[in-house]
Amino acid sequence: MKNPELLMIIVMAAVVLGLGYAALNFFLTKKLKEGNDRMKEIAAAIREGANAFINYEYKIVAIIGSIIAVILGIVISWETGVAFVIGAVMSATAGYIGMKIATYCNVRVTNEANETKSTGKTLKVAFRGGSVMGLCVSGFALLGILIVYAIFGFGMHLLDVDTAVLTGDIVHKVNPITGQSYSISLILSGYALGCSIIAMFNRVGGGIYTKAADMGADLVGKTEAHIPEDDPRNPATIADNVGDNVGDVAGLGADLLESYVGAIMATVILAIETFSHKASFTNPDLFKQMVLFPILFSGIGLIGCVLGISYPLLKRKLSDNPHTELNLATWISAGFTVILGFVLCWALFKGNGKDDLNTVGFKASWLTPWVCAVVGIVTGIVIGIISEYYTSYDYKPTKNIASASKEGPALTITQGMATGMISCMLPVVCLGIAIFATYTLGGMYGVGCGAMGMLSFVAATVSVDTYGPISDNAGGIAEMSGLDEDVRAITDKLDSVGNTTAAIGKGFAIGSAALATMSMMSSYLYAFLEKGQDLSLNIIDGTTLVGAIVGGALPFLFSGMLINAVAKAARNMVDEVRSQFEERPGILEGTEKPDYTRCITISSQGALKQMIVPAIVAIAFPVVCGFLFGARFVGGILIGATLSAIMLAIYTGNAGGAWDNAKKYIESGGIEGQGKGSAAHSAAVVGDTVGDPLKDTVGPSLDILIKIMSTVSLVCVVVFSKYNLLGLFIGA
Repeated sequence: MKNPELLMIIVMAAVVLGLGYAALNFFLTKKLKEGNDRMKEIAAAIREGANAFINYEYKIVAIIGSIIAVILGIVISWETGVAFVIGAVMSATAGYIGMKIATYCNVRVTNEANETKSTGKTLKVAFRGGSVMGLCVSGFALLGILIVYAIFGFGMHLLDVDTAVLTGDIVHKVNPITGQSYSISLILSGYALGCSIIAMFNRVGGGIYTKAADMGADLVGKTEAHIPEDDPRNPATIADNVGDNVGDVAGLGADLLESYVGAIMATVILAIETFSHKASFTNPDLFKQMVLFPILFSGIGLIGCVLGISYPLLKRKLSDNPHTELNLATWISAGFTVILGFVLCWALFKGNGKDDLNTVGFKASWLTPWVCAVVGIVTGIVIGIISEYYTSYDYKPTKNIASASKEGPALTITQGMATGMISCMLPVVCLGIAIFATYTLGGMYGVGCGAMGMLSFVAATVSVDTYGPISDNAGGIAEMSGLDEDVRAITDKLDSVGNTTAAIGKGFAIGSAALATMSMMSSYLYAFLEKGQDLSLNIIDGTTLVGAIVGGALPFLFSGMLINAVAKAARNMVDEVRSQFEERPGILEGTEKPDYTRCITISSQGALKQMIVPAIVAIAFPVVCGFLFGARFVGGILIGATLSAIMLAIYTGNAGGAWDNAKKYIESGGIEGQGKGSAAHSAAVVGDTVGDPLKDTVGPSLDILIKIMSTVSLVCVVVFSKYNLLGLFIGA
């Protein structure tokens, strides 16, 4: 195809379709009834707490982001600074809208369950609310990319290679302040970095908030006072429900939007760098096709997701098996993406000659990008199935943890740790096979296509993920409103499936992060290696090896900081809940109302205070090391951190999910003679409490860690590869 830019109309149409459908579902959800006055009062308190937290969090992020944007504008280029701001705004907007609809949808899910007593009808309301977040993630991510392409790629002609093709180079500009040369690659990296910054603060801040509140509510309310989860007598219960929205909705959305953008940008940048460093690559049309393919494929994926998401929303009657219905929505989205993606690949690449395709390493001819994307899609689904096996209480691993709870909390924790560790192997094998297959077929560009494919139907996976915390909130509102037990049974069933879908989503996130980071690694090497040098990093070189060892330890340092942050905030919450129970005995007797606002304030202050240091460490660590020890040391850091973070993220996500569902298995009567309030249940609650910061704070933040480190390193390497302290002494 001679004019692949024309196909960008597909992406524009997909963005309009996706965001328009999100707006429709937002307003259709708000039109539903909220229920009685007590339900409205509780929902309003949750909404107020969530709004207060995210508004203050965004003020902090705006200050830090503005400083970073100015630094990027001065040191790298003004275009990079502007792209950074665009990325931050898109990510923040998606997270904010998703959180808003979750705080409107939760009470409406409760009311639907109360009025209809139907799992299928209640599922439809929860999924409609979740779909707003999913569609906004994909829609705003692609909208930002379109803006960056329109302004810098086409408007400023930075993707115009027709005149540069004879020299085998793309258009470069020079920073008038630093004298550094830069291209569209750094501008696109700036956009990805903007998304990463918001994701880091949303995930870390929201994760600390939600787990501090959750642990405080569980440790005192359930294990000491022996009152049910979400009992209105528990002062921390409103804060706990607020946390679901700021952590598991806004944080999740920003996290997967960043993964989505990172995968797309990594593949685009690889195409640009491949062209820049191959003197024999002189086909400008193929270059444009390779640059546009990841964005076009993602647009196709969004269209496929609109069709998949519509299935449960338009189906006349949903079954009472939410897991089947949600899986079908995901599979339909993936199926349409694969079919439409084939047509796209045929339209883009079919007309290219065999020699040109061989030059860029396409082993499967014009089908190569599509095949690599399909490998990524299949790998993501398989990793999701593996995560489901290790976290769902329908299978043996989680049932074994529940059985171990009869012997006390020590064996509960031991069994859960073992399950989490064992669960690492199969996903890593799948990733290994995917990396080998995509690299063999299409080189590092093929690996990037695999990452992009894995997240091409992210709108569907986020919709399914977001439905979980909405259902969790709905259950809390049902409990606090004193509704019938069968209402809570419906919301608990939805919530349990939500825990499993969340674990699947985390598997997708870490898998795509691994592939995208590998792609970024190649772009990183391209950025500082001289033209004509082999694209390699000698791992046994002293500088690189030390960097890899330090990088391997970094995810553990980062995780420890996050767990400490949750523990500090949770400790304050525990003290507050105990204090209220002791000083006001009427609370437990039901004659006095707890001070919910105080608990919300404690959780908010704790999260906002504790989130700053871990987030800054993730951003600053590779930059500081780069200016001290140079580009090869940072390359080692990226390799070591990526390898250890993959294992740690899978372990923490699956162990935490299994502990949570083991508790729910006992609560559902899965262990004969045990149930809520039993010794086994108390032990399972302890296991769940241990797993809370692992699955909802540490695990999700690790994939952001490796991506933000890769992105910030790619942006800054043009400077610290030339100016670093080690280089002054040994000429490195």
